[in-house]
Formats: sequence, C-alpha cells, structure tokens
Amino acid sequence: MQVEAFKVFRDLVDTQSFSKAAQLNLVTQSAVSQQIRAIEDRFGCPLLERGGKRVALTREGKIFYDASRTLTAEYENLIHRFQEIRKIVEGSIRVATVYSVGLHDLPPVLKKYMRECPQVHIHLEYQPSDEIYDNILHGMVDIGLVAFPSQRKNIKIEPFRRERLVVIVSSEHPWANKPKVSLKEVCSQKFIAFDSETPTRKAIDKIFRDLELEVEPVMEFDNIEIIKRAVEIEAGISIVPRNTVQQELNIGSIKALDIADGKYDRPLGILYRFGRVLSPAIQRFLEVLREETGEEKKNNTTA
Repeated sequence: MQVEAFKVFRDLVDTQSFSKAAQLNLVTQSAVSQQIRAIEDRFGCPLLERGGKRVALTREGKIFYDASRTLTAEYENLIHRFQEIRKIVEGSIRVATVYSVGLHDLPPVLKKYMRECPQVHIHLEYQPSDEIYDNILHGMVDIGLVAFPSQRKNIKIEPFRRERLVVIVSSEHPWANKPKVSLKEVCSQKFIAFDSETPTRKAIDKIFRDLELEVEPVMEFDNIEIIKRAVEIEAGISIVPRNTVQQELNIGSIKALDIADGKYDRPLGILYRFGRVLSPAIQRFLEVLREETGEEKKNNTTA
C-alpha cells in the first residue's frame, strides 16, 4: 500500500469532505472513494460508517486514522528534510487567512513570494479565525493569518502587524471634516459592526465596555467590504483598521477619523504548527512575512 492512500484517508477524515480530500490530493472524488474501498478490501473490514452526512469512523477506522496521521507526518517531515538539505524550494503551501487580512495585507507578500519562488504552488483560502486554528492543528493548513491572535496548545504565534483602528463615515456625513471623534459620540450614531463571533468585533465591544459605553449595532457583517459599502451609502458609521479603507480614502468615498479616547490597534498574528518540520517553501514564506513585518515597523516609526 502506498503512503498516498494513508494521506487520502487522513485528509478525508480531517476535512469531512470527499471533494476537499480530492482537491488536496489532486485526484477526483471517485478516486478518493475507490482508494477507501481498496483499503477496506485490503484489511477486510469497514473503516467508515455509511449512510450519515458526516464521515464517521468505525472502531477499525479510528485505529487506521491514528496510524495514517503518524505515518503521513513522518513521511512529509522526511520530504522536507531532504528538500532542506538540497536547498529545494518547490512543492505547495497552504495558507489560510481572514478576509480583511487576505485582501489588504497579504497581496504584497504573495507578489514577492511568487516572484522569488515560482516553483511553489500556493493554496490560499479565506476562513473564519476558529477554523484556521483547527486546520493548523490538524495539518490541513501550513500557515494562518488572523486578527487578535490567541494562545492555543501546539500552535506557534508570531506577530505580523498592528493596524490602527479608526472611525469611518461617509464623505457626506456631518463628521466628514472632523479629525477625530470620541467613542461616546460614536454611540449616538447608527453603528455598523463586524459579526459578533469575529475577534475584531469582540475587541471593539471590549473597548466600549472598558469606557462604560454601550453601542447598539444596526447592522452586522462578517465581510469588511460589505461594511464599507454600507458606510458609503450612509447606512451608518463603523470602526475598522485604517489600512482596509485606503482605496476609499484615496477616491474620497469614505473619511477616516481618529478615536479621541486613545490609540487602539488591531494586532495580526502568523500561525503555524509548533514542533513540525517546515519545508523550505514554508520557511521562505514565513521569512517573507517577517520581512514585511519589519517594513511595517519601519514605516510606523517614521510616520
């Protein structure tokens, strides 16, 4: 039995999806099903419970899954060691990020990396923060980028950037020409918030609570682009990282106001699995991220 069969089985259980397992292994869904049946025929026992919506394991399936994780991890580490010895930067890397970071912070990193490492294929996915942590732990993602990173067991966190939070209003809003506003004033306006489960929303809510203020959102979105569009049409005001509205500031459709109560930032973090052997491709991507972090620090110092 080839090691690829163990990887297909591991990916199927981790992703709970035949289509995702097929995508990760560059095969068809039919090929995934055929490999699972071949494994079951080889050992003479069912590994999956048929009929349910989820990929449920039999007792034998749980044993085979644990063995698959161990075997594939050792095999991938072996490949990475050989690549490192030979200084080969090729293969693929899997990067997951929240939407706002992927749109506004990652493009220069990707551009630089793809120019330096054209032989590496980058799988980029937009995922909720909690899903990114889980996927890092399960080996489905190599590198994650999240806002307000929190410590999790077996996950290494490195700081990436700190982004200034600002109040944004439509260019037609009465506050459009004000340099700054207080959060007490913000509470008097229709407020458009991030979705309640996002780390940025939780952090902004805490800022208001610490000041003993209460703001009632009239709209909530998990997508920063929709928040900006809602502000542009004067549906309300919001608080977002300044760099995410740079394009709107350039064309004048949105105005950004400093928060008078103090300086509030959104920290971004780089995530990867603690203790795993990183391929040269992953190591170089981390280096490019760190280089961009250094550039950001320099810009903040001179601003």
